[in-house]
Amino acid sequence: MAGSSHGHTPAAWTGVIITFIGFCVSGAFMVMANAVGFWAGMVLILAGAVVGGIMKAMGLGADRKPLKMAEGPVATREPVAAES
Repeated sequence: MAGSSHGHTPAAWTGVIITFIGFCVSGAFMVMANAVGFWAGMVLILAGAVVGGIMKAMGLGADRKPLKMAEGPVATREPVAAES
């Protein structure tokens, strides 16, 4: 996928960073057996998805472009018979 900009947008980076911080917070508080901190981290995970979606709606995400079909004849190969 050379030349693709999948995921290289401010919306994607922001959403992933917030979600990653949420996973770190949840994991740390889970080890410390602190339920309130764990759920705070889970809220951060959801916030990352929401913030990324809002930023994408604001135009900071990747544009959806339909895939183009290859033009011209498509090369095909004949099956090769197995040698015995």
